[in-house]
Amino acid sequence: MKSSTLLAVPAVVAGLAPASFAQTAASTVTGTIVDATDRSPLPGVTVVVKGTTVGASTGPDGSFSLTLPPGSTTLTISAVGYESQTVAATGGPINVALKADVKQLSEVVVTGYSEQNRKTLTSAISSVKGDALKDIPAASPDQLLQGKAPGVQVSANSGVPGGGVFIRIRGSNSVNASNDPLYVVDGVFINNTNLIATGLGNQVSSNPLADINPQDIESIEILKDANATAIYGSRGANGVVLITTKRGKAGDKTRITFNTYHGWSKAPKQYELVSGPELAQLENERFLNDGGNPTQLPYRSVASGGRGLPEEQQTYDRLSDVFRTAQTQSYELSAAGGSAKTQFYVGGGYFRQESIARPTNFDRFSLRVNLDNSVTDRLRIGTSTALTRTHRNVSSNDNNPVGVINSALFPRTNLPIYNPDGTYAKYGSFDNHQALIDNLNNDAVGSRVISNVYGQYQFGKHLTLRSSWSIDFNDMYENNFNNTLILAGQPRGTATSFLSRDITLLNEQTLNYSVDFGENHSLQALVGNTIQKNTFQRTSLSGQQFPSNDLTSIASAATQTGSSSRSQAGLLSFFGKATYSFKQRYTADVSLRADASSRFGADNRWGYFPAVGLGWRLSEEEFIKNLNAFQELKLRGSVGKTGNQAGISDFAARGLVQGGANYLDLPGTTPLQLANPNLSWESTRQWNVGLDAAVLQSRLLLELNYYDKYTSGLLLNVPVPRKTGFASVVENYGAVSNKGFEVQLTANWLPAASAVQWSTTFNVARNVNRIEKLAAPITSGSRDIFRLEEGAPLYSFWLYHQTGVNPETGDAQYQDVNGDGQLSVADRKLVGNAWPDYFGGVTNSVTYKGLDFGFTLNFEQGAKIMNMNRFFLVHGGTQSNIGYLREQLDRWQQPGDQTDIPRLTTNPASNNYGGVVQNLSDRYLEDGSFLRLRTLSLGYTVPKEVATKAHLNSLRFYVQAANLLTITPYSGIDPEVNSQSGVANTKNIDWATVPQPRTFQVGLTVGL
Repeated sequence: MKSSTLLAVPAVVAGLAPASFAQTAASTVTGTIVDATDRSPLPGVTVVVKGTTVGASTGPDGSFSLTLPPGSTTLTISAVGYESQTVAATGGPINVALKADVKQLSEVVVTGYSEQNRKTLTSAISSVKGDALKDIPAASPDQLLQGKAPGVQVSANSGVPGGGVFIRIRGSNSVNASNDPLYVVDGVFINNTNLIATGLGNQVSSNPLADINPQDIESIEILKDANATAIYGSRGANGVVLITTKRGKAGDKTRITFNTYHGWSKAPKQYELVSGPELAQLENERFLNDGGNPTQLPYRSVASGGRGLPEEQQTYDRLSDVFRTAQTQSYELSAAGGSAKTQFYVGGGYFRQESIARPTNFDRFSLRVNLDNSVTDRLRIGTSTALTRTHRNVSSNDNNPVGVINSALFPRTNLPIYNPDGTYAKYGSFDNHQALIDNLNNDAVGSRVISNVYGQYQFGKHLTLRSSWSIDFNDMYENNFNNTLILAGQPRGTATSFLSRDITLLNEQTLNYSVDFGENHSLQALVGNTIQKNTFQRTSLSGQQFPSNDLTSIASAATQTGSSSRSQAGLLSFFGKATYSFKQRYTADVSLRADASSRFGADNRWGYFPAVGLGWRLSEEEFIKNLNAFQELKLRGSVGKTGNQAGISDFAARGLVQGGANYLDLPGTTPLQLANPNLSWESTRQWNVGLDAAVLQSRLLLELNYYDKYTSGLLLNVPVPRKTGFASVVENYGAVSNKGFEVQLTANWLPAASAVQWSTTFNVARNVNRIEKLAAPITSGSRDIFRLEEGAPLYSFWLYHQTGVNPETGDAQYQDVNGDGQLSVADRKLVGNAWPDYFGGVTNSVTYKGLDFGFTLNFEQGAKIMNMNRFFLVHGGTQSNIGYLREQLDRWQQPGDQTDIPRLTTNPASNNYGGVVQNLSDRYLEDGSFLRLRTLSLGYTVPKEVATKAHLNSLRFYVQAANLLTITPYSGIDPEVNSQSGVANTKNIDWATVPQPRTFQVGLTVGL
């Protein structure tokens, strides 16, 4: 097989090459088993004498030797990922070639701490192969999952390379704690904490998963239901993403692969602003609507004291200075292979991606070494180690007047970019966009080591002990200098420096028992324990008043200050799991994990997380077989409980005191946090029922899931009386539910023997989120536009509802919710939420000889987006120094006009733009549904004989487009945004956000 059996596509059925076995005079049969595709030896293949428990496994060289009981001449050969077959043990020793099974419902999938044949799987697990991800121009592996896994909602918060990504597996469970899934790379639990401390507005400035090179990925498994995730206990409440990287194969000669691509990206859509003359007309109209004297219009002739006639105004294009054609480069060189004793994979890469908005960019150097060695027939050791160096030139956008996009988008288009003396012109609180592009100096350099070292010992045929030690060392160093040419550096320059470090140490032991009892019974069982320690520390320095713009180190500052912080948390765990299968027809899973966390009170540190799963393959029953309709039909169900402790502080249960409360130059302390010794786990109960089916000779595959999740004991900041001296304390209070379904349909349109292969996979999911219990409503986000309350979903918008614009007066009309005849905060209501009603994707692949063609679509339907750009730029004149979107031209102008944009006026009593509704109405809330052509690719693989003449093993060329087409009713430039991603319980706010780029790329893959 070309792919490792660890991630092997479906469980394999054994085809036998012309072969036979030799039975010697001593009734001993010998042989060698190889892969039918590349003739490489297959270690670990099980050879059993039929009807007995006598058996053997092949060694690293694929050979075996087995003594037959008297009268026994039939053997059963089976291997994970290969077809099983019964053969007669007659004749001389000879090689046996096993064929891989390509049926999806038979594949072997990686589960928690083990592998399992999908035929016997009772859990909801989605698998995505690395080949489907490697050519997509994205910096992080999580973004590659868009539209590829049912029930997994993935969206980038912005188009900034290496920036934050929103990912939810079956909804959001928590209010204050984390809703991000657990990421496990080759057994290493990954820190996904954003380490960048530089203030960049409210956006999440970095995605720690961008430190992982997607080119190294062999496959990704997403564990979704409690039966799959409970083995991870307190880490699994939000789902688990298992990332397995590439490894060498025994007996495979060393193969060197070089992969490169180059891409060009642009913004697919641009903000549309009014011209200088149009702006002047709008300002004159606003002046008159406010009761101004017609002879004193602001834009009248200069001779009469005005700013010039409207038609005399110039138009300055700032946006073209910010948005550029950005380039992406990727270079990857890897080598993989191995002998019977040692297998290896080594890969090194360089990735650079410019942002389409200047001056941001992202660079990554990566090196991975995966090594496995059989010290003896029983002892195996190895490592998975990745080293990464990243560099980000970061800049602020969204809710920040000194952001680059804000400084280009918001100032009025008739205002010059430069002063008459050539200096940068600045208006109001906005910086000059060109000054920022030329002078921003915010560098974040990250160093990361993700490493796992293991030892594995085989006790006999069925029992294996594995011990591993892991580290995730994540280090981020930031150096920022603001010179006097930008607002942040005035009057004499400022500088900051941060060193942030997040270290996770992990030690795990597992004891795995696997045995087949005869032909009908199989049992897999494991027990294990985990010891985990996490340390986070940060040191910061700042300086002010620099002698010149050329001296940028903090040592040159007249005023220097610094601080540091450090915290630790520990987790101790014990777990066990057992899977029993009868005839691969009936399967039962049972698991239990116990976790103890240092974050909780001494009496509540332990949490217990059980799960049970059942599976019934109806296709093995005679009454289904007689239908001759199903090649696979399986019912499965599971129920279990998981926990959550992520997102709270390391000392959340303790009463804390902090220093710094100094008096008369003497040090002092002050209370910081109330103690809560009863604080304990969030708990998520989930049940899942599913159906798997294959029909039409396994050319049509169906997977259905329905789930119900209920999270109670939320880790919530609950208000306390002010007389305590505190505003809130962390308690277990509140509940959130998520219910939904997932559908995935895969069609292989043509027979396997056809020269043309065509497959399509469609998935769709729906999740209904609801807050079941909450102490009191909670508002969040800018202007409190989000509100959490019982009976409503998370990410609900709390706004005034505009019913229309009075066609006679031109003033906006709003719903009087409480009927008191006045418009007040009591009239705000929930008017929609950021959750889509449905989301999913379509993946299509066609191959013919050396040609391959494919595309991926992803879609969301029903989600709402708050367009803050319209709030600020369709403002009726109420925002000083701020221009207008062209939409302002559709305002009400005279009696009889039908529009939803009221007349221009700064009079707050009208509530058109200011007044009470300055805290926003749903006039700016839009439908964010979209259908996006995520990727479109065309490739050609040179025939083997042609490549061989060039002394190459393989050669492939391809072209690809990403985000080529987006169909959406949303008026903004991108429906996939969240500018306030750094603010809890907010989503889908568009506020001068970098859009997802449209990218064209060419690539080359060379195999030596």
